[in-house]
Amino acid sequence: MTTAKRDEYVGRFAPSPTGPLHFGSLLAAVASYLQARANKGLWLIRIEDIDPPREQAGADKQILDALQAYGFKWDGPVLYQSESTARHQSFVDDLLDRALAYPCKCSRRILLDAPQGPLGRIYPGTCRDGCDSSDVTIRVRTDDMPVVFDDGLQGTVSQRLESESGDFVIKRRDGLIAYHLAVVVDDHLQGISEVVRGIDLIDSTPRQIHLQRLLGFSTPAYLHIPVAINPDGQKLSKLTGAKGIPTKNPRPVLVAALRALQQELAPKLEQAPLPEIWTWAEEHWNPAVLTGISTVSDPQDSLA
Repeated sequence: MTTAKRDEYVGRFAPSPTGPLHFGSLLAAVASYLQARANKGLWLIRIEDIDPPREQAGADKQILDALQAYGFKWDGPVLYQSESTARHQSFVDDLLDRALAYPCKCSRRILLDAPQGPLGRIYPGTCRDGCDSSDVTIRVRTDDMPVVFDDGLQGTVSQRLESESGDFVIKRRDGLIAYHLAVVVDDHLQGISEVVRGIDLIDSTPRQIHLQRLLGFSTPAYLHIPVAINPDGQKLSKLTGAKGIPTKNPRPVLVAALRALQQELAPKLEQAPLPEIWTWAEEHWNPAVLTGISTVSDPQDSLA
């Protein structure tokens, strides 16, 4: 695992191998890469392969091949999140040992009548005092003290976890480690100093900060960029039929990504070689122009 000095800028791109790299994921890759390079820091790749039922065979290679075709250069070896399962479990055990987490037998069906909040069903604390089943998830305890952070683009964000989401799952019933726990542990172990990702994940950040505090981790800076949407207004994803970015002629799509990120390229750059485009982008990267923008359109149909 790549580690870094704690005073060094370290960014990361952490795709899940559920399909090929699409335009929305490319935006996150470009923004995180340029933010790292603008800060003279490291840029790491982490494949978040901890949910096998959702993963697509060979997607990790497709993603890495696409990144190479587009001229990305990452630092150190690629980390596969599944290789850290033992580390993840050790932190689950630590939270259980300190009574900061507990087993829960409640299924989604049981929780159908739970109140609906801004983040989904609000867990009512049914199993906080114990449960009589071995078929369980593991939930982490929350409280209603506001979790507040200042996002680099979106300003101040605040959540009261207990009343807005309730205690949340950190280990699933099928034995798989849940996303929130895994990402918090791996960001800490890799020394990530700033997380650059899509605004669709901004509501997840307070839960991750809560875990960071319980585990004694430092909290990185956060910068949530706009997400790409299709003509129906849906976020690009495998579930909404997002198609992979082309790898044979990456230049126009990279230019489109920079324009979607509101970077003002000189017209002559549109025909420049990839290394020249990247050099310009690193020198002129300005994320502040994304302030107040939550979505951008996928331009690939117009590039076809």
